[in-house]
Amino acid sequence: MKKILVLLLIPLLLTNMNVNNKEDDLIRIRVIANSNSEHDKQIKMNISNNLKYKLYDLLKDEKDIDNARKIIKENIDVLSKDIEKSLENEEYSYKINYGMNYFPEKEYNGKIYEEGNYESLLVKLGKAEGDNWWCVLFPPLCLIEVEESEKEEVEYNFFFKDFFNKILQK
Repeated sequence: MKKILVLLLIPLLLTNMNVNNKEDDLIRIRVIANSNSEHDKQIKMNISNNLKYKLYDLLKDEKDIDNARKIIKENIDVLSKDIEKSLENEEYSYKINYGMNYFPEKEYNGKIYEEGNYESLLVKLGKAEGDNWWCVLFPPLCLIEVEESEKEEVEYNFFFKDFFNKILQK
């Protein structure tokens, strides 16, 4: 009886939850290394981390994707100068672009993101022939990592999953 009740409640709960997984509502960030040398990979990660912290400061309170787009566009020059400063001792340049950019298929936090062109902030370092680092910039999934690294570790549970598992196991 409990299982039947749960199965009947699932559609009702899901329709009342404001779940929005549309790819159109995501802004990604991608940094491509010059090459796969250890040195170039380290530079890629330094730039990625710097961008995460800078973008966290800019977007941490933003809830609206249109405002997030505006903030990113208005701060491209600031982000560009930060990258330029990070590369001042390197022998290669960079390109930064905000718009529709190609992404290979990638798994991030257990979700598969299909290959394709996505709205994103793209940074190409040098020849851009190395591995890339990327994450979801808005909603701020990778920025949440920045926030969490500044706090104590907390364990999160998914209420509905735990609830249904308990009922179905009885």
